[in-house]
Amino acid sequence: MNKKPWFLGIMALVLLVMIPSGLSAQASITRFAVVDMNRILAIYTDRLPEFRAYAEKREKFQAEVEKQTTELQELQAKLAEAQENGNKSQINNLEKQVQAKTQALQTYVTKNMAELEKEREQLLKNQALMNQITGIIRAVAESEGVSMVLARDNPGVIWYSPSVDITNKVIERIRNRR
Repeated sequence: MNKKPWFLGIMALVLLVMIPSGLSAQASITRFAVVDMNRILAIYTDRLPEFRAYAEKREKFQAEVEKQTTELQELQAKLAEAQENGNKSQINNLEKQVQAKTQALQTYVTKNMAELEKEREQLLKNQALMNQITGIIRAVAESEGVSMVLARDNPGVIWYSPSVDITNKVIERIRNRR
């Protein structure tokens, strides 16, 4: 009988300790934000030659992909027309061309995307620049009451609300520093 009040007293004490910590945990909700590092880095293209070269290379890549995609679509249209007409030799020839063009485009995209990503990673290793950008991101995040900022293009980000994207505010601060 003596053990029961002692046990109840300990339980009451544990609950008194746990309740305030649970309430404070609920009151301090972590806020997250995202930034589009590609857009932020893009404003440095007019400042730094290495960023300008990267942007030009990326634009050329995109133009070439669009050109090759258009060529592939034209071949596919010709193939569809040949299939409607029942021209078997033309169908075989066009199928081979479509297959070859598709493979060439996939190879081109894979190779060049890897090169562009490697070059982008090298640019991000520019410590002085990254320190400057990180400082601006931190200042915007702190002014917005945000405790963590994620890169929008990070594979770990599955979904985010546009309301947590602070990219425009970071860009605005960078432009105001000029």
